[in-house]
Amino acid sequence: MSDRYGPPGGHPAAGPATRPADSYRARPAWAEVDLAAVTHNAAVLAARAAPARLCAVVKAGGYGHGAVQVARAALAGGATWLAVALVEEGRELRAAGIAAPILILSEPPTDAMVEVVEAALTPTVYTPAGLAALRRAVAEHLGRRPSPDPARWPSPVHVKVDTGMHRVGASPLDALGLAAEVAADPDLELEGFWTHLAVSDEVDHPFNAVQFERFERALSDLAGGGVRPAIRHASNSGGALWHPQGRYDMVRCGITLYGLSPSAARPEPADLRPAMSLKARVSYAKTVAAGECLSYGLRYRVAEDSVVATVPLGYADGIPRRLAAAGGEVLIGGRRRPVAGTVTMDQILVDCGPGADVKSGDEVVLIGRQGSQSISAWEWAERTDTIAYEVVCGISGRVPRVYIDGSWPASGGPAGRARP
Repeated sequence: MSDRYGPPGGHPAAGPATRPADSYRARPAWAEVDLAAVTHNAAVLAARAAPARLCAVVKAGGYGHGAVQVARAALAGGATWLAVALVEEGRELRAAGIAAPILILSEPPTDAMVEVVEAALTPTVYTPAGLAALRRAVAEHLGRRPSPDPARWPSPVHVKVDTGMHRVGASPLDALGLAAEVAADPDLELEGFWTHLAVSDEVDHPFNAVQFERFERALSDLAGGGVRPAIRHASNSGGALWHPQGRYDMVRCGITLYGLSPSAARPEPADLRPAMSLKARVSYAKTVAAGECLSYGLRYRVAEDSVVATVPLGYADGIPRRLAAAGGEVLIGGRRRPVAGTVTMDQILVDCGPGADVKSGDEVVLIGRQGSQSISAWEWAERTDTIAYEVVCGISGRVPRVYIDGSWPASGGPAGRARP
């Protein structure tokens, strides 16, 4: 039996479910994604970036939130572009009926260029081989049509220039040559010219100015040759928030779209809303005698007779194995309670303390809010020496996503079915 992930009448971006609602009876654990928060965040970011366009970055399954659902919610909030890392990710969006422009952030493999053209994706190129493959793909596509489709011809392309991150992108000199070649090809359109910032989350880092200066010089050299791409873009989330001089014609926002700050040193802007909560229900609760040790390695000793709760999420679901040793906590009954002992593959233990009124079926919030308390993805990240990006992307696919529209209570969640 199929059902919606979210509640009836929920956010229209949620779309149909692919997971049986009855699966919650087998495993009461879920990631709750508030699509109204995504739409709100997109609106905030679009207003802040204006008149630049907002490109919503939905790669890696929408940073673990659900690419198709997030894409629809972001477009509803004012994004006009989407960005992905892989051709397969772009095809997934097209298969869902999404017609917005989709930028592929890295140059696709040469063998995949035909798929790029057929799916009307917008490729990034930065090598002669990549450009040659794109030309062959466009020629093959046009050769099968009696006349070019004006909506897809000439075929748009973005050239990426490396201004100092040294991950992907052509050197400034090579990028100028590639851009000129694209501009001279009647079957191609040099729609975009772009770069990526390495330290935009470190607002005062001097290398930000270096990258902007290199990018400006490349744009000036292009203009000197009569080449003026329609969309110049450099800023990721940090650039969009903190470097207004680098917004140009478009900003590419990923982590902020999901309501999280790009930097642990700077809290989330007050007008952004975290979109994901990670929740479960206590699957077992018992009293453990003082002096007993818990979980693999017996590294956690119960100081006094305590109620210990078992929660059905583990490192296979994206909970870092080192979270307990790093002082990780969860929320049960509106109180912070420590993760007790080693995180196992499918479960964690929580020390609820002496005489705690905790029982099987009680809601557990691992990330999110319960009562007046909250735990953020950045809290996990700081405890485990990583970043919030890795935390949300790491919530595994076996954790069902439940899509809500923000009008439902933050607590509750599946209790035997997807939503009441």
